[in-house]
Amino acid sequence: MYPAEIVMPMKAELTESGFEEMLTPEEVDNTLAQKGTTLVVINSVCGCAAGTCRPGVLMAVHNASKRPDRLATSFAGFDTAAVQKVREHLLPYPPSSPSIALFKDGQLVSMVERHQIEGRPAQVIAQHLISEFDKFCN
Repeated sequence: MYPAEIVMPMKAELTESGFEEMLTPEEVDNTLAQKGTTLVVINSVCGCAAGTCRPGVLMAVHNASKRPDRLATSFAGFDTAAVQKVREHLLPYPPSSPSIALFKDGQLVSMVERHQIEGRPAQVIAQHLISEFDKFCN
């Protein structure tokens, strides 16, 4: 488990932009059971999370004409039980952090795994997410 003093500023990058933290398995289930669309970011301390994942996600949610109804996040290596529950909802995808998932009416409709984040500019991730928002969000 990572120390809070390292994790908290990385969490704040998303929570200060409207992402709700899912800290328990119950919060994960309750959030994902809601009607509408939910964007979930499994946040991480790695360089690709800081350099491209979080910036790409924030570009997407701030610049999209269609946005998910809810923005949610859990932190790998810190919110352990919540991340494990999120990963159950992401099956058959293997565990991946960071990762970005879009749910519609509780069903996974789009997934961006770590290997799709690493080495890609934040703008490319943002454009991909905006395209997914256009498909699945109202």
